[in-house]
Amino acid sequence: MNKKIKKLFEPNVRFYFIFLIIFAVAGFFIGGHSKTVAIIEVVITALLYLYSKVSAPRRNRELLEYIETVSHNMDSAERSTFANFPLPMAIFNLNDGRLVSSNDQFRALNEDADKTGFFRLGINDIAPDFSTKWLIEGKSESPSPVYIGDRCYRVFGNIVRTEQDKGFGNYLASTYWLDVTEYDRINEEFNRSRPVFAIIMIDNYDELTKAATEKDKSATIALIDEKISSWAENCSGYLCKYDRDRYVFIFEERYLQDFIDTKFSILESVKSAATESGIAATVSIGIGKDGDTLQEDYQFAALSIEMALSRGGDQVVIKNRFNFEFYGGVSPQAEKHTKVKSRVMAGSITKLMLDASSIYVMGHKYADLDSVGASVGICCIARKLGKTAHIVIDPEENVSHSLIERMKTLPEYADAFVTAQDAILAADVNSLLVVVDTNRPEQVESETLLLSCNRVALIDHHRRAATYIQNAALNFHEPYASSASELVAELLQYVVEQSDIMRLEAEALLAGIVLDTKSFSLRTGGRTFDAAAFLRRAGADTTEVKRFLQSDFATAMQRYAVVQKAKIYKDGIAIAAPESTQDRVIAAQSADELLNIAGVNASFVVYPDHGYVSVSARSIGEMNVQLIVEKLGGGGTNSTAGAQIAGKTIKEVVEDLLAAIDNYLAEYEA
Repeated sequence: MNKKIKKLFEPNVRFYFIFLIIFAVAGFFIGGHSKTVAIIEVVITALLYLYSKVSAPRRNRELLEYIETVSHNMDSAERSTFANFPLPMAIFNLNDGRLVSSNDQFRALNEDADKTGFFRLGINDIAPDFSTKWLIEGKSESPSPVYIGDRCYRVFGNIVRTEQDKGFGNYLASTYWLDVTEYDRINEEFNRSRPVFAIIMIDNYDELTKAATEKDKSATIALIDEKISSWAENCSGYLCKYDRDRYVFIFEERYLQDFIDTKFSILESVKSAATESGIAATVSIGIGKDGDTLQEDYQFAALSIEMALSRGGDQVVIKNRFNFEFYGGVSPQAEKHTKVKSRVMAGSITKLMLDASSIYVMGHKYADLDSVGASVGICCIARKLGKTAHIVIDPEENVSHSLIERMKTLPEYADAFVTAQDAILAADVNSLLVVVDTNRPEQVESETLLLSCNRVALIDHHRRAATYIQNAALNFHEPYASSASELVAELLQYVVEQSDIMRLEAEALLAGIVLDTKSFSLRTGGRTFDAAAFLRRAGADTTEVKRFLQSDFATAMQRYAVVQKAKIYKDGIAIAAPESTQDRVIAAQSADELLNIAGVNASFVVYPDHGYVSVSARSIGEMNVQLIVEKLGGGGTNSTAGAQIAGKTIKEVVEDLLAAIDNYLAEYEA
């Protein structure tokens, strides 16, 4: 080390002496008086060299003494700074977490630690939740606070590499711990005290009050008011009834988790308010939170209550800045007995069609009989109005080939079926796009066409999910309905005469209803039979409808092969997970087939589907398969649902499905 310092600070005088000697020798050979001068130069050079050799050790000693003094002072300053630094500081080995050094402030964080054995501890012995990942990633601050006892700290630090004798080094982490307990407490209190805006609505107010005497009506509404007031009274919030069937409720966020933990008990307790005819009251609650202002919270709550009603009511929807959360909604939707909305929607879609330059009808991907049947019904309405409608469909990727081929035999439908690309090229700013049998933009036949059209009409019966088609010019969304074909059949009754409906069109609509109701065994109400009777009077032949639903021998064998792989999970839940790629129709039919087994109330078929893993779910009992499939990113109705998952294996999806089923059973059937 001394040689290195000597070379660093001592000039290389040897180089200068060599040049002086060279000049002296050159002067000696020139001759004359130069020889005398040369001899003098040699003597002086020799004396200077001797002086430099004699004085060098003293000069080196003084330099080293100065450097040692400076180093000692710096070490003392560093030690004093480390020991007296107002923040807790700790240095530990990054490999094993063992503490190397710390100041008194850090040692004071663990009052139970023995002072003499403190450095035998690891950093996680002091702070069990501390992670070194952020240090390894080169960050200077821990992304999350670290808790030691009841104190909260923000941790800053960096990594230093130390050299060892054999050339190997250890990585040490130097950390600084800033106590932010008070800030964390204030921040937590701020978040817990943020306002939450809720809109509470009685779902079936008209049914509860219709044909009731004033006395009974007042008693029923008073009981509902009492139930809602009792539920909200412990929150120190503000509850106000601002309409005959609507309430506004503002409370602090600290109480929201309690409502969630009790599964929003008001959903069940309010059902004790029932009419003499046995109609129980149900409520829906839309909650908005995390908005920058109360106005934004109110907007979130308004979106939430709209979402809750579109999913059938009797549930709670929470909307924050990023997504929706759903609670309740297990009971089946009550059928609406009035057809006023259908009549209004018929008038609205008539006006939209008359104003449109062109009309396109589009269902979901892999269009089934309900999607195609509803599309055919829209084409019938357009024809009655003197317009031509085109059905946008993938000619290969659909499960309604037999129906489509039959429809093409009619002159009116010879050119009615077009691809999405053709529709995108032909559509203009005045075109109308009618979306049927889905309300999710990612599930339509062509999302590009959906984005291209300025005016969109939506007709669907599936319960609304977190993603849905927004800003539709017409939104005929009725989750109580059995099928989209049923809704379109209702529209037909207000726009066309029975004689205007071709027999094959009536059969297409009836096939859609029969498919989604499983031959009128599921999700069937009085209006479903009314729609079917209307189509039967229009000429629909049930035998021909049956033929549309038939499958060939090979398909039947594949369906039974899937059923053979099914296993019973828990009580009444059948799950089949074939490892080979399956056709969607076969998977759906297999799920239906499993419901024919005695004791099976719900069925799930998980199968590979061209790069994805798809799930087809069916229910015949009280189990709401939509709530289960939504956990996997899918959707549907209480009795029929599905999902398509990317980036996972069959085994992983089955594990997620079992977890979702367990969570559902624990939450709704406990």
